[in-house]
Amino acid sequence: MTTGRATSAEDACATAPDACTAAPALGGPVSHAVSRVARLHRIAAGKVLKGVGLYPGQELLMTHLWDRGAVRQTELIRALELDPSTVTKMLQRLEQTGHVRRRPDPADRRAVLVEATDDSCALHTAVEAAWGRLEEQTLAGLDPAERDELVRLLAKVEENLCQETADCPDRR
Repeated sequence: MTTGRATSAEDACATAPDACTAAPALGGPVSHAVSRVARLHRIAAGKVLKGVGLYPGQELLMTHLWDRGAVRQTELIRALELDPSTVTKMLQRLEQTGHVRRRPDPADRRAVLVEATDDSCALHTAVEAAWGRLEEQTLAGLDPAERDELVRLLAKVEENLCQETADCPDRR
């Protein structure tokens, strides 16, 4: 519950702003940097995906369908690690644009199969190009050796987090 009064930390920052900017980042400098970079990458991804008519996350759903073919909606929910209502909304939007189709599973009429439409082939090419542009924006100014080193280091960080959380999503 807030009292409307500034905390001692807020008071200190208000009276000596340089002291606050010089203070170490909450959670450590690496965790803070990863958080900032992830946020900015998501914003940049949103911009390039908007150019192909998608919202962030929809390209991951579509990629899953392009890679695996028709799958049950429950598999998409598990694979994307999203709330069922979020996946349903994504599917509704993608269905309205003609990129996916839902139909009953012939093996179990209670289940729903989701598949990419033939019309989504052009979208597949556009998504690959958008992710290519995002990759170049993200890595601009890094030489090939630095890019390789970044990938290597991020893989180590990912492995650390996978071990810590015991919840490592499918990696490609």
